[in-house]
Amino acid sequence: MFQRVYYTIFDVLTYLSPHYIITMIKFGLVGCGSIGERHAKHITDNSEAELVAVYDIKTERKEALEKKYNILPTASIAEMVNRKEIDVITVCTPNGNHFSTALLSLEAGKNVLIEKPMTINKLDAERLIYSGLKNNKQIFVVKQNRFNPPVQHLKQLMQREQLGKIYFVVIDCFWNRNKEYYLNSDWKGKKNDDGGTLFTQFSHFIDIPYYLFGDIDLDSITGVIKNAGHDGLIEFEDTGAFTFKFKGGALGSLNYTTASFKQNMEGSITVFAENATIKIGGKYLNTLEYQKTNGFDNFDLPESKPANDYGFYQGSMSNHDKIISNVVDALLGKGQIMTNAVEGMKVVEIIERMYNVAKVIS
Repeated sequence: MFQRVYYTIFDVLTYLSPHYIITMIKFGLVGCGSIGERHAKHITDNSEAELVAVYDIKTERKEALEKKYNILPTASIAEMVNRKEIDVITVCTPNGNHFSTALLSLEAGKNVLIEKPMTINKLDAERLIYSGLKNNKQIFVVKQNRFNPPVQHLKQLMQREQLGKIYFVVIDCFWNRNKEYYLNSDWKGKKNDDGGTLFTQFSHFIDIPYYLFGDIDLDSITGVIKNAGHDGLIEFEDTGAFTFKFKGGALGSLNYTTASFKQNMEGSITVFAENATIKIGGKYLNTLEYQKTNGFDNFDLPESKPANDYGFYQGSMSNHDKIISNVVDALLGKGQIMTNAVEGMKVVEIIERMYNVAKVIS
């Protein structure tokens, strides 16, 4: 008689060869600008990640990162996505190129990490989701503000149902993007490459309410947009005001501009609920500015990281180390994806709907 023996997958792979056990996630990076450099740093800082290839159509940028991280040259995106050892392609190109780069990577059998926004239209996002499913590959979308301590604090209150009924959510985004910001870029401010202010500057402020309070009733959205202070610099609005309703019943409003005088002023979300009024503020959703609750005011939040510094302006929070760790953990089977493809698509859908229904005023 033969004795039946049961083995775990780990036992079998260990017996066959240690090389079958994935212990390191290897990245290829497309787009070597400021945000690409940030990704490169956090990939190389992660002990379970390795940056093995970079590419940019601007040769000087590509060669600078290759030299900095001692990486062999890569001649094209096609060459990169066909390298068998690469597990993830990180897409840090201009917004309008996210779709084509991610699709090429997925079709070549690579997982992808896409900087916000996932795409600049819903149809392309859906095509990426289909390709990911077809090729059994994961799509990660960068939404680093989800990791902000005040945001996680509010998420926990929602999960514990301590806030009660949500009445009203007010989103205010008052930033500055000056003339140099657009003149120093060959894609920002251009409709087909950029997509619009809600895609490039404020997609995080669409994502966080969606993350916290659920989907928006698309048919409830009304709004107006205007290019108030960037005539001749951008091909779309710099200012807008919208109202809408969450499917859970709460009302919402979004007011935004990139015409704040000289500097960023505020990026905030205020929640009026049955059992609390809470405002997450600062300039980048990085501080808990106000909290009055029905007996659960006591808390001890970790300190938020500083914002991304791009010289003459600052962007959203610098949590890209957590993004890379999340990708690594999810692919190694140690965690769940923080922002998956469907969530990335939903943010695109909401923004697209806002632009489609907005009245343009002069």
